[in-house]
Amino acid sequence: MKLQRKNRLRATALGALAVSGALVLTACGSDDNNSGSTGGAGETKAAASDIACDGAEGQLLASGSSAQKNAMDLWVKNYMAACSGAQVNYKSSSSGEGIIAFNQGTVGFAGSDSALKPEEVTESKKICKTGQGINLPMVGGPIAVGFHLEGVEKLTLDAPTLAKIFDTKIKKWNDPAIAALNDGVDLPDKAIQPFHRSEDSGTTQNLGKYLAAAAPSDWKYEAEKKWPAPGGQAASGSSGVAAQVKQVDGSIGYFELSYAKSQSITTVDVNTGGAAPVAATSENASKAIAAAKIKGTGKDLALDLDYTTKADGAYPLVLVTYEVVCDTGNNPETLGAVKSFLTYTSSEEGQSILTEAGYAPIPAEINSKVRETVAALS
Repeated sequence: MKLQRKNRLRATALGALAVSGALVLTACGSDDNNSGSTGGAGETKAAASDIACDGAEGQLLASGSSAQKNAMDLWVKNYMAACSGAQVNYKSSSSGEGIIAFNQGTVGFAGSDSALKPEEVTESKKICKTGQGINLPMVGGPIAVGFHLEGVEKLTLDAPTLAKIFDTKIKKWNDPAIAALNDGVDLPDKAIQPFHRSEDSGTTQNLGKYLAAAAPSDWKYEAEKKWPAPGGQAASGSSGVAAQVKQVDGSIGYFELSYAKSQSITTVDVNTGGAAPVAATSENASKAIAAAKIKGTGKDLALDLDYTTKADGAYPLVLVTYEVVCDTGNNPETLGAVKSFLTYTSSEEGQSILTEAGYAPIPAEINSKVRETVAALS
């Protein structure tokens, strides 16, 4: 009887710990965007998992990109189900905040939708005592341009038109430039309300890179994490922009495809000058990312994306989220968990769940280099 009672108490305590961990993870994510279908898929994957825990234990803190939050939620759930001794807590904030936290030494790794700048690499050497911060591409996907326009279910835009909309140069939905791309669509005489991110954001920077490359005459701003153009309205995080677009008739905004899917927001097809306009899908983003080249040196795997592709079916408005770690000189207290967790996220199993969540897996040739680099972290 005593043994049975002890077992019951132990089971109750473990259950409470699991619930507590889930609540901590939810509270720390600023972009609350969970989908029941993706969660179910994550649970199925975890049950048949081959995750190698390799003695990982204790709490691993990480923070940064909200673009990868939905992927990170799945990864964390699967990993913690397999590795009961470790607790991974990813705080979804922004790429800028993640890099600051990494260079302050308060997280084991950071998520960023843009590769480290030279000055950020220099700063990282203070934390990575014997090395420096490097970029490991882990999540790919389309930046969806979502819109809410009553009576309009399909919309095509090109880079110059998008640039003028987000620069508030095109102010009405029935503007001739939009009408020319949407023959037969009844566009209302309604004001356009563009939404952008309020905080420093890698998603903003990647949108800027696309517009500067594909519409250089119409987008004159530097591709920075801070929103550069006048006008428009700001919202916090990808979830905040998506929520505004969902609610406001006449609105348009940008966020990762997973946010559009989970909130049933209609997305823009992009006219690239190819054979036909291209929809924002994981498959179409993969076609664009597959052409990326590694531009980083040494162990750094930063990518050079082609935003001006006209390849059939290639969606050009894409981003890649990097996990930022030290190549050497990682904190020995969290190194085991960092290596174990990132070994899982870069594995075939970890990458295979990305499409379900609206992301695109990293191309196999690049991902093999990611695995090699993770294995050599010290």
